[in-house]
Amino acid sequence: MSAPLLTTARLELWQPQAGDLADLYELTRDDETRRFLGSFAPSEMDAFARLYRNAGSWALHGYGTFMVRMKGQGRIVANCGVFRSHRGFGSELGLDNVPEAGWIVHKDHWGKGLAREAMEAALGWFDAAHGRQRIACMIEQGHGASDALAGRLGFVRYATHQPEGAARLALYERN
Repeated sequence: MSAPLLTTARLELWQPQAGDLADLYELTRDDETRRFLGSFAPSEMDAFARLYRNAGSWALHGYGTFMVRMKGQGRIVANCGVFRSHRGFGSELGLDNVPEAGWIVHKDHWGKGLAREAMEAALGWFDAAHGRQRIACMIEQGHGASDALAGRLGFVRYATHQPEGAARLALYERN
């Protein structure tokens, strides 16, 4: 599959490639950047699993998250898009085997509108390539910036969920 390359006023988005591993690892190493990503200690193995899970979504479903960099620069500053998810929360919560939106932006780029810019491009591409359909999204409660972004992107909260041993999650959908 040829990788779609999306561009915005400030960003370049591409399909994950094997060479993105080191930058993806660096993206999640910062404690503040991953504060709302659940409790995990970042490792190269985790970055490898994230990269290959994203590449697998592309290979099996024709969509996944994009690696994001500032135009003309090499370093990955975000990982954003729509990927295939199976959270294991049960079918009644609507997060098993569905398209799921997600965004991770390095803290050095918070507050600049990059997540919105990248997600608007990714959602526009997804709708054009796969047709408008339900997309789910989950956000750890207390993450006000992501809650606000979800609303600006057209997501509506429909439930909350507290996985065992984890933070409470707000569940959103966009139809």
